[in-house]
Amino acid sequence: MIPYLELLGMAFLLGFIFNAAPGAVFAETVRRGMSGGYRVALSVQFGSLVGDAVWAILGLAGIGLLLQADMLKIPVGIAGSGYLAWLAWDSWRAASEDDATATPTASADAMRSGVVLSLSNPQNVAYWAALGSAFGALGISDPGRADYAVFFCGFMASSIVWCFVCAGLVSQLFGGRGRVWRVWTYRVCALAFAYLAIGTGWQVFQLLFGDG
Repeated sequence: MIPYLELLGMAFLLGFIFNAAPGAVFAETVRRGMSGGYRVALSVQFGSLVGDAVWAILGLAGIGLLLQADMLKIPVGIAGSGYLAWLAWDSWRAASEDDATATPTASADAMRSGVVLSLSNPQNVAYWAALGSAFGALGISDPGRADYAVFFCGFMASSIVWCFVCAGLVSQLFGGRGRVWRVWTYRVCALAFAYLAIGTGWQVFQLLFGDG
């Protein structure tokens, strides 16, 4: 049996890799933090913790088969694709606003956006659906409640640490820049959201009509 301290460290590392992967939450952190600074960027990251925790609890509760079911993947994918498409439009529109007329980003709005993105992210479903094989790779053939609890703690600890790291990097790299920088950053984020929306929508299309 793998020692709990080693399992905790592995879970922390896997969680850090998962959170550091570029995606919708990171793009939204950049977009919000561009105008709102460190606190708003951190709010997006904190909001994403809600989705991370929900999917982690579902995965660790032993319902991995449910997470693999199309009946869950399809509505999550539709919701995620729709919200990403809206963010793409909103980011492109915001790039055309004057600095004087641009609406400041509220921390509460940023946090809600992080919650929605993480809850509607199909990558979270796939990650926790594959958790059984991940435990096998870690040398745990028959994980118990203690193993699940340790893994959850390690994963969430790394997620919390990443919130501060990501918000700090975004505020330093993107905060306080001029209008030209803001416009092109918003447009790049809009293209990233559009790309992710199309990719997610295509996955849903394949689930619905792939066997036809």
